[in-house]
Amino acid sequence: MVKQIAFSGILSNSRNFNPDFYNWNRVKVRYCDGSSFTGDVEAVNHVTKLHFRGARIWLAVIEDLLAKGMKNAENAILSGCSAGGLTSILHCDGFKALLPMGAKVKCLSDAGYFINVRDVSGTRHIQSYFNEVVMTHGSSKNLPRSCTSRFSPGLCFFPQYTAQQIRTPLFILNAAYDSWQIRNILAPRDADPQGAWVSCKLDISNCSPVQLKVMQDFRMRFLYALSRLQRSRSTGMFVDSCYAHCQSEMQELWLRDDSPVLAKTSVAKAVANWFYDRTPFQKIDCPYPCNPSCPGMASSPEEYTEA
Repeated sequence: MVKQIAFSGILSNSRNFNPDFYNWNRVKVRYCDGSSFTGDVEAVNHVTKLHFRGARIWLAVIEDLLAKGMKNAENAILSGCSAGGLTSILHCDGFKALLPMGAKVKCLSDAGYFINVRDVSGTRHIQSYFNEVVMTHGSSKNLPRSCTSRFSPGLCFFPQYTAQQIRTPLFILNAAYDSWQIRNILAPRDADPQGAWVSCKLDISNCSPVQLKVMQDFRMRFLYALSRLQRSRSTGMFVDSCYAHCQSEMQELWLRDDSPVLAKTSVAKAVANWFYDRTPFQKIDCPYPCNPSCPGMASSPEEYTEA
């Protein structure tokens, strides 16, 4: 972990780049546990010397912040990207419960709405992987009981089985063609031994018509997994058709002259309008490549290690 990181997007202290949250107290919780802060295993792995105690890290961090003044908060957002976006869902109600009764508390999940689908080889790779994460970390006792009472703990790591029971207002910020999910859920390396998807995963404009059809099917499954959340007016939603992963902490995607928009609204404005109860925001983009405000997202093809 580097000792210093840039605070941009929703974490920026610039009024120009983050007009609604620039003067908030902003805290970045470093992610190191591998289970979206749900692990709680007493035993230490005698071979690797690894501790699987993310839930204890989470509680220690929150208690420290409460003592530093968060116990007096009037407004609070629990937000995160990728595995942090999943954290924002799984810990949303618990976070609100620890803050003052009268505080306005809401949660923002950025690129954390991982879905349970088969990969291009027909294997349920991600379901198996999440199940192993939950088993290794002993996460089941820290997953929402409203879910684990109905489904296996491994399934409750997927927001589609958990998010609809969350009582605290939640905003889902996600690309329908989430680049991490395309690379690691839809077409992971093991499912593509010949490398037919390598170029497509690097840049969506390289995809063949057949690959685009598979990605359009993925989008439809993603929207279906989201559908039950749309019933609540307290839920916010910004689902664009960009090929991206994480948008709230990247300035060029959060708020800039050339940032992605839905209904002529930037991510920054949509989140702020939702948080401050100005206007509800639940928008889903048309299919790729219809949105000209999406930037070319030819980012590096690295394989993320978190969830």
